[in-house]
Amino acid sequence: MKSTDEDVKVLSRAVLSDAHTDAEESLTSAKTRADEIRKQAMEQAAAERARVLEKASLEAERVRSQAIATTQLKARTLQLEQREKLLESVFETVLQRLPTVQKSTDFEKTAHLLLREALVQLGAKKAVVRADETTRKFITSAVMDKVAKELNIQVHAGETLKQGTGVSVETEDGHRQYDNTLETRLRRMQDTLRSPVHHILMGESL
Repeated sequence: MKSTDEDVKVLSRAVLSDAHTDAEESLTSAKTRADEIRKQAMEQAAAERARVLEKASLEAERVRSQAIATTQLKARTLQLEQREKLLESVFETVLQRLPTVQKSTDFEKTAHLLLREALVQLGAKKAVVRADETTRKFITSAVMDKVAKELNIQVHAGETLKQGTGVSVETEDGHRQYDNTLETRLRRMQDTLRSPVHHILMGESL
């Protein structure tokens, strides 16, 4: 029969052996778990890196597109500003040269047309006709009487126009007026003339 000491030794060896086995198993399990955690961490880091890079790429593209759009807008704005300056310069030159139209051989006909159109647009039974000094020479009393008879209205000459080339008419009480001078006609037409004038300036066909 074994002694108590021997039993204790055997039991101790068995306990130590089990403990050693458990420790090895725990260590192996810990290493495996650590490897898994490390692998997951690396995968997450790679995914995060890819996400950050993608986000940065998208942001860079957005900024680049925005910069291009801003540059294009500035260029377009500058182009339009230059176009407007050029058009304004052209219209201003035309305005300054309008009085020379009176030197043309057919201005008498033009003066009569300006008078008739002004009276029709005014639409009054009685009207006062005003014209610049040169145009007045072509709008005689006989001409006014003829137009008045055709339109079934009464007209008489008013004071000479101090500004403008052509005709301006108004009611006798002065409450309504229709300015049919060449300068005013040009200003009324400027918006519709801008595009065709620009095409002409650029050497393009209409």
